[in-house]
Amino acid sequence: MQFSDPKAIYLQLADAVCDLILRGVYTRDGKIPSVRELAAEAGVNPNTILRTVSHLTDQGILYNQRGVGTFVSENARETIMQQRKKTFLDEELTQFFQKIELLGLDFAELAPLWQQWIAARKEVRHENQ
Repeated sequence: MQFSDPKAIYLQLADAVCDLILRGVYTRDGKIPSVRELAAEAGVNPNTILRTVSHLTDQGILYNQRGVGTFVSENARETIMQQRKKTFLDEELTQFFQKIELLGLDFAELAPLWQQWIAARKEVRHENQ
């Protein structure tokens, strides 16, 4: 949690839950921890977690089974990926391109750096297997 971050706490928590879904910690149709457990883990008021769960439920990422708990939706992973790709393309990529232009960089300079980065990531993944 970044309490100094201008982004609302419940949205930061929603991002954290989505990260866990993308990493496979919370799986399709799998139950997530209770509101109380999540609140204790994050060090926030349970009402903040309720708001987070409600937000993710409204987006179709989570669903509730009354009296049983909250679960990861069947299409949660795809929904999260679509949302994050849209945000990246609409916001982050534009900033990236603006910075490239400002610094006078050329894509020909960036291509080998990109290839080096990809190769390093493959090595790290291979070592972690």
